[in-house]
Amino acid sequence: MTPEELRARVLHEDSDLFVIDKPAGLAVHKAGKITDHLELYLPALAGPDGVAPRLGHRLDLDTAGCLILGRSDWALKRLGRLFATGQVEKTYWAVCEGTPAADEGTIDLSLLKVNQPGSWNVVTGHPDGQPAVTDYRVLGSAEGLSWLELRPRTGRTHQIRVHCAAIGCPLLGEPFYGPEKRLRGNLHLLARSLAFQVSPDHPAVKVAAPPPPHMRAALAACGWNGGAASG
Repeated sequence: MTPEELRARVLHEDSDLFVIDKPAGLAVHKAGKITDHLELYLPALAGPDGVAPRLGHRLDLDTAGCLILGRSDWALKRLGRLFATGQVEKTYWAVCEGTPAADEGTIDLSLLKVNQPGSWNVVTGHPDGQPAVTDYRVLGSAEGLSWLELRPRTGRTHQIRVHCAAIGCPLLGEPFYGPEKRLRGNLHLLARSLAFQVSPDHPAVKVAAPPPPHMRAALAACGWNGGAASG
C-alpha cells in the first residue's frame, strides 16, 4: 500500500484520531507468519511532529471497513475506555449463506478461543466461554443468500463469524466456520459504521465505509442499491 493509497482511505480525521477504511486481506499488526500489516504504513499519516497514529482497536485480517487510529496517548486511552464500556456503536454488514429463522433477533452464545497445535479456533457452548451477544437484522435476500446488519454488544474474537455460523448462516467466503474448509480471502464482512464521542467536549463522530469490491455483487443481488445510505 502506498502512502497515497492509505490517505485515500481516510474516512474521518480530526486532531485526536483518524477513521480509515481498512482493506480486506490486510492484517492490522504483525502476528505469527504475517509480515505485511497496516502498522507498517501508518507513518504515512504522521502529523507535523512526525508521530504516526496507533491502533485504537482491531479488525480481523479478512474484515474490511471502519478502523479507528488514535493520534495521542490520551486519545488511545479514551478510545480504550469507550470500547470497554460499550460506548462505541458498531454496525457490520455481512452476506451469509442461508436465511435466519427470523428477520431480526439476538444471538446470545458464549465463545471461547481454543488453542490447537499450530493454530486456534473459536467455539460456542464451552463451559469456560465468555458471554457474547450479537443483534442482527435482515436487510435483503436473494436465492440462498442473506444480507445482514449486525450490531455486536460484545467484542469477542471472530464473534460475528462464529455467531452467524451457529445459526446456520455462515458468512459467504467463510474459510473456517462454515460447513466446509475453504481458502481464505473472500470473506463477505464489512465493519460498516462507527458512532462515538471521544469525550463530552468533543464533537460526536459517525462514519461509514463503502462495501469493498468483492462484496458488491452479492449485496446488489440481495437488494443493495449501491447508495451510501442503504440499510
